[in-house]
This record gives sequence, structure tokens and C-alpha cells, in this order.
Amino acid sequence: MNWGIAQAKQRFSELMQAAITEPQPIYKRDQLIAFVVEASLFREFLDWRRQKYQMSVAEAFEGIREMAKAEDFSLEAPARKDRANPFLDDDYVSV
Repeated sequence: MNWGIAQAKQRFSELMQAAITEPQPIYKRDQLIAFVVEASLFREFLDWRRQKYQMSVAEAFEGIREMAKAEDFSLEAPARKDRANPFLDDDYVSV
């Protein structure tokens, strides 16, 4: 059933009872403005939304940078050294 705002107010108890079996749309001047849904369905939605969102690697590193800055922590990385690359050695190249 589609509910208008005034109708939903007047028949609130009936609206709540109907929401147990299926989501109930509420309209304002033929424009959908809300749904009334059973609490367990809403909790399922919130769980789904939480699981759907996964932090990107860039966001994770940004969080680490912010924590390090807040704690005045810096990581000293050793200077980079070139090392042998076996893919460039003549012994491994086959023609």
C-alpha cells in the first residue's frame, strides 16, 4: 500500500503492522519521501553497508600518516641500494 503523510499519521498503528510483512512507502504529493521497514530488515541493510565498504590502501596509509603525525613519529628508511637483477644478466637471456 502507498501511504500519504496524513494517512500514515492517522493510521500509524496499521502502518507499523503492515511494515512487518513488507516495506511501506510514504509519499508527499506523489513524491516518494520515505519507507517504513521492519527493524530487522533495517539492521540487515546496515550490516550489508558496513561490509560493502572496504578501506582502500591509500586511505589506510593516510590514516597511518595522520597517526604518526599526531604522535610526532617518523620512520627512518635506509638509503636505497641497487642490487643485481638476474633478468638483465646475459646468462638468463635466451634467444
